[in-house]
Amino acid sequence: MFNNLSDRIAASLKGLRGHGRLTEADVDKTIREIRRALLDADVAVPVVRDFTGRVRERALGEEVSKALNPAQQVVKIVNDELVEILGGATGELTWAKNPPTVIMLAGLQGAGKTTLAGKLAKWMKDQGHTPMLVAADLQRPNAVNQLQIVGERAGVPVFAPEPGNGVGNPVLVAMNGVSTAQFQQRDVVIVDTAGRLGIDEEMMQQARDIRDAVNPHETLFVVDAMIGQDAARVAEAFRDGVGFTGVVLSKLDGDARGGAALSITGVTQRPILFASTGEQLGDFERFHPDRMASRILDMGDVMSLIEQAERTFDAAEAEKAAQKLASGEDFTLDDFLNQMQQLKKMGSMKKMLGMLPNMRQHREALEAFDEREIDRVEAIVRSMTPAERKDPKLLNGSRRARIAKGSGTSVQQVNQILENFKKAQQMMRSMGSAMGGGAMPGGPGMGMGKKSRGRMQSPRPVSGGKKSKNPAKAAREAAEAEKRAREAAERGEAPAGAGSAFGGGAKGGAKNGFGAMPDLSDIDPSQLPPEMRKLLGGR
Repeated sequence: MFNNLSDRIAASLKGLRGHGRLTEADVDKTIREIRRALLDADVAVPVVRDFTGRVRERALGEEVSKALNPAQQVVKIVNDELVEILGGATGELTWAKNPPTVIMLAGLQGAGKTTLAGKLAKWMKDQGHTPMLVAADLQRPNAVNQLQIVGERAGVPVFAPEPGNGVGNPVLVAMNGVSTAQFQQRDVVIVDTAGRLGIDEEMMQQARDIRDAVNPHETLFVVDAMIGQDAARVAEAFRDGVGFTGVVLSKLDGDARGGAALSITGVTQRPILFASTGEQLGDFERFHPDRMASRILDMGDVMSLIEQAERTFDAAEAEKAAQKLASGEDFTLDDFLNQMQQLKKMGSMKKMLGMLPNMRQHREALEAFDEREIDRVEAIVRSMTPAERKDPKLLNGSRRARIAKGSGTSVQQVNQILENFKKAQQMMRSMGSAMGGGAMPGGPGMGMGKKSRGRMQSPRPVSGGKKSKNPAKAAREAAEAEKRAREAAERGEAPAGAGSAFGGGAKGGAKNGFGAMPDLSDIDPSQLPPEMRKLLGGR
């Protein structure tokens, strides 16, 4: 959604790079370009005015004038102010002291409330709660039936005593739904109410009646993120007419300009709590203003990516894979297929790759990426026999042709998958070597050949470093080195560079990235415990 806005802001800030000192004219030019970018993104004018005013004030202040890199400081200011207009800190739900917690959804018709009710229920269920959906939208045709289907997909019960389509009392349904949830010991009730085609006073009154009847702990205003700054006007009307405690953005994966997300909090002073980012029930996430600001400035959203991986990756499979690597077993095509399937569980690859920093410059390649690639990998690997998956060296020309035919792909695609697997296998072997081979990289047993280990352990010359070609200077350096060696010997220390594979003496020897290391030359490896000998690469 924010691609165009991201490009425009990034281009305006790019002009500041290379400036050792920023003038007022530089700042004003950048602010003008940012203002145009925000207005083109359909951000509400009062929000744009406040935002650019604060950025200009801070950019001309001491925090920039005294900064070592003024351009980076301005980027930080823009990021801070974007976080502020998106709501500042991440909003939190209000939970009932005595369950159930009642959450009422309100908004315009077509904003996606019913689907979002299912997404919110699934999110609650994944968090360990026991939600129930209440079908109180009795106006829109088939709204009750739609909620029942969504609830079934989410694995959440739906309270729907009335058929809807204009039949039934929504206030009574909402009240009975909360009572039923309390009786069934459900800890969350999500009430789906009728949408409004506009600012309809009759429907507003119905929403107020439901609110007064169930006394919700949270009233969430669901807004279509694609309607631009008009969302702020509608939100103000709902805030004044019904009242709401938080905002949920739907259709945030659309191609609109993003004005709603940047306008609504600044206008209503209500936090954005959640965002719907796709069509699937799992495409739903907490809204973090700082992460969204990072996405807009093309800094990525690695934290959300990590959280998504933690939710979807199978911990048991990951542990099994780690043990296999540590034991020295080879990485097979079955393991490769399993990794591809784990990635597939995380959802859209384009979406995941888009969360990485500096992906704006690779947007064309990202858009051209074929989401079905993982399916092709799975088809190719499943077309192989168990023996072929275990030992890809068996795959000669005729076998590859058979696999291509069986998977509906070409021999070239089979070859490409095998080449990618070979690279992954080499990487896994290196990781397995590091995990099971012994000490730290560079130490004994860590994939280094005998020649390398011998070179690491041989002591350096006492003079330390290269000798000067100037005879007088070389003699002076040798005399100084000899003096240092005598003083070290008198103190009972090893000369710098001797005794340790890391180049450190016993007490205060030459330092490196690890600091001074003790002299281990007197230790007999055969006297160490078996686990320690294995760790150090011995037998």
